[in-house]
Amino acid sequence: MLLAIDVGNTQTVLGVYDGKDLKHMWRIATNKKETADELRLKARPLLESENLAIDDLEGSVLASVVPALTTGWVAALEHLVGKAPLICNAEAAGDLFMTTYDNPAEIGADRIADAVAARVIYGAPVVVVDFGTATNMEVIDDEGRFVGGVIAPGMETSAAALFAHATKLAATELVDPHTAIGRTTTEAIQAGIVYGEAARVDGIVKRIFAQLGYEAPVVATGGLAGRVAEFSETITDTNSELTLEGLRLIYDFACGR
Repeated sequence: MLLAIDVGNTQTVLGVYDGKDLKHMWRIATNKKETADELRLKARPLLESENLAIDDLEGSVLASVVPALTTGWVAALEHLVGKAPLICNAEAAGDLFMTTYDNPAEIGADRIADAVAARVIYGAPVVVVDFGTATNMEVIDDEGRFVGGVIAPGMETSAAALFAHATKLAATELVDPHTAIGRTTTEAIQAGIVYGEAARVDGIVKRIFAQLGYEAPVVATGGLAGRVAEFSETITDTNSELTLEGLRLIYDFACGR
């Protein structure tokens, strides 16, 4: 079995694959201060909760956008699995990740995994919208090349900035207010942030289509995708497993499987 881990700034997603099948997936909070021992002790109970033996793990693959945790996760996985994980980057993805980017080394591991999985699953062209701490968009053109994209503040990141600077506005749960005209302060905030995020995505996607000269499927992923995708006019599919699937594909490619 393969243990795939996607370390984000807010959440860390772990998944266990048996061949091509994702058997288990967990989403946990990211703590940037955790040590390798703490990470190992966090991962082990998750596996044991599904009666998965450590000895069943044949390998691991890691995508991390948190440098402070990358080294810790590498050490933790070496201890758990018995060998170093494959680190997701443009080089590891090889022919699975064609790009016109000026400096592929600076592309985030999560963006690479998303782009690889989207092209394999949905074909080319395709656009990925990853809703997390940042709202990332990955654009794959009709020749299957990652040509770039967008990085913007995520929905909760924008909300946190609003609450921090507007002292009279209280933190509000970011859910559907069922009205575009808020009749309370809470509804007004929810409409502005939730519907505003969907409208922002649609506006940028339409600009992307105009620049490409054609339209494409738009796939939503990430921890906040479920709160936004239904209000978007351009998102055509939601896939919560997209990043993990990209990691599995890259691992299989690197191992010649």
